Amino acid sequence: MSAHDTSHQHPHDPAALLRDHGVQVTAQRLAVMRAVSAQPHVSADGVVEMARAEIGAISRQAVYDSLGVLVDKGLIRRIQPVGSPARFEDRVGDNHHHLVCRGCGSVVDIDCAVGAMPCLTAADDLGYEIDEAEVVYWGRCPECRALTTTTTTESTLERSH
Repeated sequence: MSAHDTSHQHPHDPAALLRDHGVQVTAQRLAVMRAVSAQPHVSADGVVEMARAEIGAISRQAVYDSLGVLVDKGLIRRIQPVGSPARFEDRVGDNHHHLVCRGCGSVVDIDCAVGAMPCLTAADDLGYEIDEAEVVYWGRCPECRALTTTTTTESTLERSH
């Protein structure tokens, strides 16, 4: 992100973050920000549920609109791994990537292996001005690996009897 990133100046005061970014403070936007902060990589539907639990009535469209404004202002980040609904997180001030489990679909942050922003340096940029790179690692989380191992072992034992 830019040297002017202010997302960490008020990490526990979403209203101040909104004001710093020129965004009108509303109950809906505050609820959306708290939901994304409470559950990184949450889907829009998850944000809807969490916001409704916090403030009561809020339309799905109001949540989508709030997410759009917050993404546009750089207060939250939207990611969309292949085959997954869009997910949102408030970790915006660094260069990190994501690791997605092929089994359960869980998403976790993973720090960039090469440092700050060298992954923005393409071998040949073809004349483009590159300002963002998206790296997604895919694999199986420890729980899904254990489940697969247990299921395979049980199947092997059943066939041997």
